[in-house]
Amino acid sequence: MKVIVLVSGGMDSVTALYEAATRHEVVAGLSFDYGSKHNVRELPFAAHHCEQLGVRHEVVSLGFINELFASDLLQSGGEIPEGHYEAENMKQTVVPFRNGILLAVAAGYAESIGAEGIVIAAHSGDHAIYPDCRETFLGPIGEAIRAGTYAGIEVLRPFVAMRKEDIAAVGARHGVDFAMTWSCYKGGRLHCGKCGTCIERKEAFSLAGLDDPTGYGGGS
Repeated sequence: MKVIVLVSGGMDSVTALYEAATRHEVVAGLSFDYGSKHNVRELPFAAHHCEQLGVRHEVVSLGFINELFASDLLQSGGEIPEGHYEAENMKQTVVPFRNGILLAVAAGYAESIGAEGIVIAAHSGDHAIYPDCRETFLGPIGEAIRAGTYAGIEVLRPFVAMRKEDIAAVGARHGVDFAMTWSCYKGGRLHCGKCGTCIERKEAFSLAGLDDPTGYGGGS
């Protein structure tokens, strides 16, 4: 199947890119610049891994999200909270309906370039605070995209029932260089080591029995 992969530059989406390349014909990696605090850190890694695989890479600018939406993940928002990813205060980092918007753009792009599927790396660890990462959302929007495209484009969600440590293990099997991925929501020079995504990243490598190649300590 010809697919496009939503690739942010984080460890989940980069792993999804490599996994998809073993199962499908990846015709493009699609990234989004929507004004998050860590976009500037993530996007070069997305470009790097697409280049490594010889995959076309496109970046879509969605500046209106930063201008109009309320989220501490955005440059227009407040400070990124610290603590575990599943803690209540991490709901401050939710960007309202982000995946709905990204998938809608991806569907139009996929049909325009003759792709038959869209790969998104949402996983079970996202479910606690991100409603648009849950199967109750991804299943129905997948059906809507299939119904709303002449090509009947499928939304593929290979990691939706997996935890992040499982994804780390998949990436390791594919030889993913996780040092060339970004997680920290603060978007500093180094991963801060304290925000929810940093803590989740540390836990994933530990639980998967993998060495963590990440440099931590740069919260600003």
